[in-house]
Amino acid sequence: MPHNPTEGIYAATDDYVHAMEVQGAARLLFVAGTMGLDPAGKPGTGLEEQLELIWSNIRAILASADMTVDNIVRLTSYLRDPDYAEANAAARMAALGGRPVPTTAIIATTLSATGLSKSRLSPRADARAA
Repeated sequence: MPHNPTEGIYAATDDYVHAMEVQGAARLLFVAGTMGLDPAGKPGTGLEEQLELIWSNIRAILASADMTVDNIVRLTSYLRDPDYAEANAAARMAALGGRPVPTTAIIATTLSATGLSKSRLSPRADARAA
C-alpha cells in the first residue's frame, strides 16, 4: 500500500511514492544489481536497449521465485551519467505498468566500461519484492 503524506513533507511526483507498506508478506526477494546484459553476457548497444535488458533480467529473476514486477516494493537504479535519469525513469514506469514504488537513482561515475560491467553505459538496478 503506497504512502504519500501531504503534510510535513514535499509532494511526491507521479513516478515516485515516499513509502510502500507491505502487509502480511510471507516472502521477501532481494534482487542484486542487475546489468543490461543479454543471456550470453553481451551488453545492449545503447542506453535504451540496456534498460530493456535490465528489466528483462529482473522479470526473469522474479519469475524464478514465482513473482512478477507487481511484487516489487523498492527499487534502486545506478547510473553512470545524470543524463540517463529521464530514460531510466521512463523505462522503470513502463516496466512497472505506471505503478510508482519507492525508488532512488544513484549517479555513480565510477561505473566503468572495464572489468565486469562490459559496457560503456553500465546502468544497473536492484529491487526488493514481497
